[in-house]
Amino acid sequence: MSTNSVTIVRKKRVSSGKVKAPLPNQSSIAPSTRLRLAQDGPSTRPRLAQGRRSRGRPREFDQETALDQALELFWRQGYEGTSIADLRKAIGITAPSLYAAFGSKEELYRRVLERYLAGLGRTLADALRDERDTYTAVKRFLLESAEKFASPKYPPGCLISCAVPTCAPENRAVAEVVAAKRTGSVHTLRHRFQRAVKNGELPRGTDTEQLARFYGAVIQGMSMQALDGAGAKALRGIAETALKAWPAKLARSSFRNSK
Repeated sequence: MSTNSVTIVRKKRVSSGKVKAPLPNQSSIAPSTRLRLAQDGPSTRPRLAQGRRSRGRPREFDQETALDQALELFWRQGYEGTSIADLRKAIGITAPSLYAAFGSKEELYRRVLERYLAGLGRTLADALRDERDTYTAVKRFLLESAEKFASPKYPPGCLISCAVPTCAPENRAVAEVVAAKRTGSVHTLRHRFQRAVKNGELPRGTDTEQLARFYGAVIQGMSMQALDGAGAKALRGIAETALKAWPAKLARSSFRNSK
């Protein structure tokens, strides 16, 4: 009997040391866990993963509307005064969605500038296109700008004229983009004035570069005045004073006085 006892003990030790492998289609989940999952229905893990994907999916939005919202924000607060958080709140999207759509704050600002020049900032382009007489075009440009700069419908001043006058070194590239837009307006005026000299609207010898810079400075000054609270009447006064410096007017006045 002692021998058989030893044999039984050995068998028990051998069997207790072995781990029974589950059959190929048999789950190794504990019975209590299987029961809980069966009561809960299908596994919740796929649903949780699906929920995470849903929350991370970029929110759909209209880019044209988003650009208009960003335009007004940049116009009111300036480039450096507008943060990504401000843009997210105004547009109503997440930061990843904003970056996915526009690349960066700088790129968004560039697109805003182009949108402004194609819309509210077309005053100069429209005046020069529609008016055959150069003096009439400049007069319309100045007077319409006076109205827009002081209009309660929009932020005061001009987005281009007042944008990024000074900035931190890391934003220098943005400032150069805006400066190029302002310089482009001066060049547009100069080319029109050169044509005016050729067709006799302006006297020969008119310094078209200086004249263009003068009216460019007038527009920038009117824009800054609007930021400081000047109304439409005050801005029209500035425009009318600037028009008195028109060379052709002075030439005709001098001619009449000499008679």
